[in-house]
Amino acid sequence: MRSAGAADPAWQGGAWGERAHAVLCPNPSPMTLEGTNTWVLLEPGGSEAVVVDPGPLDEAHLAAVLDHVSGRDARVALTLLTHGHADHAESADRWARLTGAPVRRCGRGHDDLREGERLEVGGLEVLVVPTPGHTADSLSFLLPAEQVLLTGDTVLGRGTTVVAYPDGDLTSYLESLEHLRTLTGSGAVSSIAPGHGPVVPDAAGVVEHYWRHRHERLAQVRDAVARLRPSDEPGRRDLADRVVEQVYADTPRAVWPAARLSVLAQLDYLGELDG
Repeated sequence: MRSAGAADPAWQGGAWGERAHAVLCPNPSPMTLEGTNTWVLLEPGGSEAVVVDPGPLDEAHLAAVLDHVSGRDARVALTLLTHGHADHAESADRWARLTGAPVRRCGRGHDDLREGERLEVGGLEVLVVPTPGHTADSLSFLLPAEQVLLTGDTVLGRGTTVVAYPDGDLTSYLESLEHLRTLTGSGAVSSIAPGHGPVVPDAAGVVEHYWRHRHERLAQVRDAVARLRPSDEPGRRDLADRVVEQVYADTPRAVWPAARLSVLAQLDYLGELDG
């Protein structure tokens, strides 16, 4: 789940650098922006592709991804998942049957991806970067050859992400943002290929924006709680709903349920979550 944003007709997927190409799934919504970006990674001249996030169970989309891979005279050799939400991973089992390629993810058995693991497929190098917070199983994937980081829902191409409480938690998310600040500050990451929305050429700038925004929201929630707590009484609507009404008053109501998840994560972080 993500924050709101109108679709950008300019973003239809496509290539980013020499090794990454987004096939855009036709599942646009206020929560998915233009749709899910299924990333096809292929070393120039290579014949073995890595696919990141095959997306929802949409047969036409899966066929489009296969068409793109075969059009490059390649086959799918490995599939990676940034996290388990349906708009990224619902089709994983079907995709594995279609391609015969293994699907690797966080926290699903003996083939779990490990922090810092280096994957080499057809000459392509991919590094595993755990970035929990949006969900407990959130991963990002770094292409060192191009300093591009595939972030799933941890950082989006537009807007900000939701900390999907209770699976996601704010402590982990803030730690992940600090990790990304280190990567962008060192030059290891210069651009971002997100799970939704257009590519981000200025990785350092957007990560800094995310870091500031999350701390500003936390301060707003803290202030709202200070105003609302004195009015607590039996039978009153729960604190999270009242905080959403104040802090997200200028946000479309269609995304208030998602905003409520982030508020719950912030209340938990502040020790203010109603028991």
